[in-house]
Amino acid sequence: MSDPADARQTYPALYAAEHGGFSVVPAAYVLLVDEDRVLLQLRANTGYYDDFWAASAAGHVEAGESVVEAAVREASEELGITVAEGDLQALTAMHRTAPTGLAVDQRVDFFFACGSWNGAPALQEEKAADLRWFDLAALPENVVHHERFVLDAWRAGTLRPITAFGF
Repeated sequence: MSDPADARQTYPALYAAEHGGFSVVPAAYVLLVDEDRVLLQLRANTGYYDDFWAASAAGHVEAGESVVEAAVREASEELGITVAEGDLQALTAMHRTAPTGLAVDQRVDFFFACGSWNGAPALQEEKAADLRWFDLAALPENVVHHERFVLDAWRAGTLRPITAFGF
């Protein structure tokens, strides 16, 4: 029998109505790495940062899913590979915003590096036009801005466990 003191509780409806006006969209980012190289995809057909290079795989955390489960799922969906949860190295959690003030621009992004996977990474979706390995010291100019921030700081050894971007 479980201990009632350990049961998770939910917020009462009135409390949620009074305090639920702010939301944060969580996302998982997987950076496949091979020594000093990182695999990036060229975004296309999304309406958001098209023609920019981006993380190997990334996407929103779905309801009922942990961020680690989301990272594993995104690697499978976008690259056709299998990643073990234990092979994901946490890099940073980024609290991010944009100047619009819109709820959709309030984000928390979880970045993982992964140096081990099963399968050959290949594009699986039409939201990317290319997939290439880049030396971390020679990234293309057009990398999604907040992702570039993470990659540059990681390479420099200055990436903090929790970062903020856009504030």
